[in-house]
This record gives sequence, structure tokens and C-alpha cells, in this order.
Amino acid sequence: MVNYNPKDWFKLIFSVQKSDTIRMLAPAICGIAIFTFLVCFLEIELLELKYKSTTIIHSLLGFVISLLLVFRTNTAYERWWEGRKLWGAMVNNTRNLAIKLNAYIPKGDSETRERFRILITNYVFAVKEHLRKGVKVNDLEEIKILPFEKLEKSKHIPNQIASVIFNELNQLSEKQIINDQKMLVLNAEFSSLTDITGGCERIKNTPIPYSYSMFLKKFIFIYVITMPFGFVTDFRYWTIPVVIFVFYVLASLELIAEEIEDPFGKDANDLPVDDIAGRIKNNLHEIFNG
Repeated sequence: MVNYNPKDWFKLIFSVQKSDTIRMLAPAICGIAIFTFLVCFLEIELLELKYKSTTIIHSLLGFVISLLLVFRTNTAYERWWEGRKLWGAMVNNTRNLAIKLNAYIPKGDSETRERFRILITNYVFAVKEHLRKGVKVNDLEEIKILPFEKLEKSKHIPNQIASVIFNELNQLSEKQIINDQKMLVLNAEFSSLTDITGGCERIKNTPIPYSYSMFLKKFIFIYVITMPFGFVTDFRYWTIPVVIFVFYVLASLELIAEEIEDPFGKDANDLPVDDIAGRIKNNLHEIFNG
């Protein structure tokens, strides 16, 4: 995620980030510019503007396309914001679980505290990578109670780590270190972690419907491609920058929506999941070793 100062207008206007849409759209912009120039040259120099064009149709379609883009952008942002709320809940619930475990586990049992610290940390990092391209077991902190051979074969590593955490809690209950009332309290915090994971998976595995996305892209393409024919009479060669600007605005909105609708990746505008996971790790270390 890009960190920036929203009050620094001059820097924001003139800076070009790697993820800036103008870089991504540069080839398409060049193609649109060449096509518009050819249309303008054909009508102005060869046909000498013998017919009268109109912009009424584009004005009407512009209103329609603006409504579609507003809906598209809002839908993508809702997915981004819901993902942020889920990871905010992950921060809070891991803290609550760690604080209660730290209070319930006997003070002299530092080994059990350390096991839970690493297990919860591993769960958070496993969820983070699970939402991307998959978890590499070797990247998790080594601990003997983690079934590495089973994890490597598992298709859902966060579930396997969650099972280990629950087994550890159950053992504490059987040893009467944690009574039934305390176990109910811990169970609510523990269950919320899998609920959060399920919410993130729902966002990840349910993209915007294909037909809707393709229709909007085709609509933008047809709208921009036909603009030179309607504007050349009034704007002549000034039609070229006008068409380029309109295409840049419309296509940029679609690109931004595409980027933020899957908020768990590593794009510049995605959620800072790596930073959040690192913060959780530091919080757990402080709670269990404080």
C-alpha cells in the first residue's frame, strides 16, 4: 500500500508512481491517439468535412457510462473496505485471545505461552499467504507441535494450524489448567479467527461477474472509438487530446476498480496485509513475554 500525504497537492499531481494508470495505459493511449489522428486526417483533409456530425449520442451515453463506472467503483471499494475491517478484527481478536491465554496459563509455564505465541502468529501469516498464491510451510516459524508433513499435503494450511491450536486448548482443558467457563470464553475468540478467514475467502473467491466486467470494457472501448467521428466537426485536430483524456479517465477508473476489488495482493493500492501481520506478531510477542 502506498503511504502518502493527502495534503501535498503539488507532489500528488506531478508524481508518477509505478502503479499509476498512465503507465499501464500508455500503449492503449498511443493506439487511441493514432486512430483518432487518422480519423481526423481522413475527414478534414480528404473528405473536407462534407457531412455534419453530432455529439448528442455521446452525451447521452456518457451519462449512462458514468453511472456504470460509479457502481463499479463503489462495488470494488466496498470489497476493499470489508477486507480492511476483517483484518482489523484479526488484529483485535488475536490480541484478545493472547491476553486471555496469558492470564489463564500458569505464570511459570513459559513453554506453553511460547507455543501459543508461535501458533497464533503462524495462523495469521498462513491466512495472509493463503489469500495470495498459497502458503510455503518452510516460511512458518519452526515448532515441534506443528505437523509439517501433514501441512505440506494440506490444501488449507490455516485450517490445519487452527486444529493444532484447538487441540492445545483442549489439552489445557483436560489437564484442568483451563476450566469449562474459561474455555467458553476462549472458544469465542478462537472461533472468530476462522470466521475472519472465511470472510476474506469470500471476497477472494467471488470476483465481479465476468459478463458485467466484459460489458463495461466493451462499452468504454466502443464509446471512445466512436468519439472522433462525432467530435471532429467541432474540434478538428483538437479531437485527439479530447479523446485521449476521456479514454484515460474512463479506463483509469476501471483499472483502479480491478486493482482494489482483490485487496489481499501486493499491488500498490492493496491492503497493507504484510504490515498488519507483522504488527500482530509484535503484539503477541509483547503480550506473552511482557
